[in-house]
Amino acid sequence: MLYMTMTFTQLATFRAVARSGSVTAAAEHLVVTQPSVTAALSALSRQLGVELTERAGRSIRLTPAGRAFLPFAVDVLGLVEQGKQAAREAAGATARQVRLAAVTTAGEYLVPPLLQAFAARHPDISLTLEVANRQQVFQRVLEHEADVAIAGRPPTGGRLIGRPFLPNDLALIIAPEDPLAVRRSVPVEELEARTWLLREEGSGTRTMVEEFLAHHDLRPDTLTLGSNGAIKHAVRVGLGVSLQSRIAVDLELESGVLATVTVRGGLPVRHWYALLSATGPVRPSVEAFFQFVASADARAAIEAAQQVMRGDRGAGSSA
Repeated sequence: MLYMTMTFTQLATFRAVARSGSVTAAAEHLVVTQPSVTAALSALSRQLGVELTERAGRSIRLTPAGRAFLPFAVDVLGLVEQGKQAAREAAGATARQVRLAAVTTAGEYLVPPLLQAFAARHPDISLTLEVANRQQVFQRVLEHEADVAIAGRPPTGGRLIGRPFLPNDLALIIAPEDPLAVRRSVPVEELEARTWLLREEGSGTRTMVEEFLAHHDLRPDTLTLGSNGAIKHAVRVGLGVSLQSRIAVDLELESGVLATVTVRGGLPVRHWYALLSATGPVRPSVEAFFQFVASADARAAIEAAQQVMRGDRGAGSSA
């Protein structure tokens, strides 16, 4: 009997086609010819006994079998690369490293003091940070292209391991001149008359707001804006209201640029998480960061950074 061997080249080709949806783009990415891509896909499909891709006009899409196989292919490729890195780090052939991916709010307000504090304790470990929306961040870790994610609660499915390390306090923000700002508390039903400002699709903040509205059966008008800063400015000039992480609006609330509404029944309870892939061993450098995030030193670093920011804002206001 003739046994055919599945190769890493075939898996990498399949992953490239799945990501790009094009043989041409996959060939350019892999720096090979288009016939080489087609041959690798055909060989892989023959070995599995099922078709992994199909034509969709001028592009290529995954079949149901291809979609089912893709996470396994990605895991194999990612774990091999992780194994190479672990071996090189253990032999001292390369610097130890941790690749972080963080959702936008965490990347802007939470992660910088964590990086600074961790680097001071582990100067031999290099750190990189990629900031993206929730969907992209999770995908980076699932595909082993980031080691640790800093985000909200993990997705369902069990492919990511999450550890809560800090409360993610929320605030319903409004313009200071809004009549609701002077109310002691507001029934949630009154908020349906306001325009709600949302982040872009794929954002964890947007998902949180949509879940809050659905939970209370509210169907207000909405307006999508592309960043935390854009939403804060829009709220400030009275375009609507928004639910945000308090860490992202703390300075504006302290200075009176924005105000908050106390909602009867309270706001959702959320936490910040450090997340790892559930597949494969964890490199020592990554484990060191994962443990540090949940430490008292990490919390102290975050609190100290927030106090410094408040002090800078206060000094600027009095100048």
